[in-house]
Amino acid sequence: MSDFLRQVPREGHGGTGTGAITPDGCAVEVYTRLPAGDEPDVIASAVPAGAALLELGCGAGRVTHPLLDRGFAVTAVDESPRMLEHVRGARTVCSPIETLELDERFDAVLLPSFLVHASDVRVRDALLHACRRHVADDGCVLVQREGEDWHTRVPRERRAGDGLVRIAAADPTDDPRVSAVRCEYVFPDGTWTQTFLSRRLDRTEFEEVLAGAGLAVDTYLTGDRTWVRALPVR
Repeated sequence: MSDFLRQVPREGHGGTGTGAITPDGCAVEVYTRLPAGDEPDVIASAVPAGAALLELGCGAGRVTHPLLDRGFAVTAVDESPRMLEHVRGARTVCSPIETLELDERFDAVLLPSFLVHASDVRVRDALLHACRRHVADDGCVLVQREGEDWHTRVPRERRAGDGLVRIAAADPTDDPRVSAVRCEYVFPDGTWTQTFLSRRLDRTEFEEVLAGAGLAVDTYLTGDRTWVRALPVR
């Protein structure tokens, strides 16, 4: 397969299965199949109607499209051109989040997909600083974080449309705060895997890293505290 289809993976990340694999190990084919779940509803409940949204790590538009259907103006960012090929109706930007520099601010910036748990703290901090520099002074940043027990409650699985998403392992690494996570996506016609490194963040640590990027927690949007609305600190 050409280098265009399989980009150089990020350190500690990888994926298997047919089709294009992104640098963080995501299979594009999988992300065209996964349902949006309740994420669009959570986002819509936390931002003004018709808001201008910057969605970081949009993938194939799993959440982008339902947000467009709800009347939001979405700028969708992803580092994978193969993911962005599947996004319809939104303005798209192909760029790593860490280095994103748009000369504009948004009513809300979305950092979903547990990206805040990047194992490299420099990458994590760069992601949050990208959120801060693109959010309007009176706007908000919505961050999706892992559940508190996700590194210990393995294996676990959930249904996703006609497929199954299974967290098969969260193995220790040389860093006691980082786990090597293996995820399996099982569909009737094929199986894909993703491996990635994830840094644990308890609630106190999470709020501290937000503060380091000039953000402060406004409210936890879900009962399990996996979705958070943060406000820019002036």
